[in-house]
Amino acid sequence: MLRAQFQTAVSLVYPAKCLGCGDLVEQDFGLCGTCWVGAHFISGTTCDGCGLPLPGEADDHRLECDDCMQQPRPWSRGRAAMIYKETARSLVMALKHGDRTELAAPAAIWLQRVAAPLLCGDPLICPVPLHWSRLLKRRYNQSALLAEKLARQARLTYRPDLLKRTKQTPSLEGKTRAQRFAVMQDVIAVHPRQIESLRGRVVLLVDDVMTSGATLSACAEACLGAGAAEVRVAVLARVTRA
Repeated sequence: MLRAQFQTAVSLVYPAKCLGCGDLVEQDFGLCGTCWVGAHFISGTTCDGCGLPLPGEADDHRLECDDCMQQPRPWSRGRAAMIYKETARSLVMALKHGDRTELAAPAAIWLQRVAAPLLCGDPLICPVPLHWSRLLKRRYNQSALLAEKLARQARLTYRPDLLKRTKQTPSLEGKTRAQRFAVMQDVIAVHPRQIESLRGRVVLLVDDVMTSGATLSACAEACLGAGAAEVRVAVLARVTRA
């Protein structure tokens, strides 16, 4: 009873606010009605390669979107929690550039729900890495925050330094698909001290956003080249074609 009274007192002093707009909501880590409508959570039939929503009903056959058919992925399966627009775009930008690190916890819950089929087989949870120079400037890796929270919730092994960027790359924003893949060629490598622990294991790569898949492809190829048995991917948001 004392605990309930304490929680009530805390809620009066620090009322729960919407993660998106800051309006008051009924519970912590929630979204108001407007932000919820704009969140575009992915459900139903999805692409087995990247998690993009697909029309129709799922059957026993593998389903892929146009992007995944045109550009075969080096990973086996992928899932995305949200479509990258409106609320999802605002949340990702706030997590990535706005120091809203507290968003990682609820975002990882959303990610765990959609990525549940990918968590079997005791996968190693690994974030897409940042180059050390960008990490120094940003002070944290948003993908690592998501991956750490996901691993903790799912009680799986977290390997923050499994992968590393061997050189600094320019921003991929505004570049074509071909340019993105060219930029990411030979940029990602498995950390030497993690090679033995990687061999024969399933790896789940975690990132905040998937656009063309160039960065995730580079990470997956590095893992497979070092002996991983399988690579899967889970992203908070998936960019769709206009």
